[in-house]
Amino acid sequence: MGLFEPHGRYRDRDGEARLTTGTLRGIARHAFPRAPMEVLDHVHVTRDGGLAGDFRGAIRPGGKDRRQVSMIAADKWLAAIEELGTVVEWQERRANLLLDGIELPQRAGAVIRIGADVRLEITCECDPCSRMDAIVPGLKAVLMPDWRGGALARVLDGGDIRVGDPVSIEGEE
Repeated sequence: MGLFEPHGRYRDRDGEARLTTGTLRGIARHAFPRAPMEVLDHVHVTRDGGLAGDFRGAIRPGGKDRRQVSMIAADKWLAAIEELGTVVEWQERRANLLLDGIELPQRAGAVIRIGADVRLEITCECDPCSRMDAIVPGLKAVLMPDWRGGALARVLDGGDIRVGDPVSIEGEE
């Protein structure tokens, strides 16, 4: 379970109950590779640029839009750092969005709605890189199982999002 009480559930292919609605608990961006993460309370999201001011969101000529936005589930992040026995702020994972009370679908094509307008399509798992071990030794390994490292997404519909906005999995509310 996340930090806050969940709102909805769905059954996955194995019949296990999953959380389908939650809350956006954090927004972060970085202006260039290896730049410090900037934590925000709101941001504008576009199909061509991802999160305003985040270098990963812009679709380069001939490039793919698979990595426009990265998301991590709060409960998975907390489980990973608890396993390490340390305290690390979520944005150190270098994810753009922290989602609470919801379980990210572990499949490409699932659509996440944030707030009234923003829709993101999951493209793949966000595999942790070796830079995680520079933050805390062992962090990469504890983020590897069960999509703990989060998911990558492309922007289907843009708009404004802010911390506290509702988050849901489309078609599974």
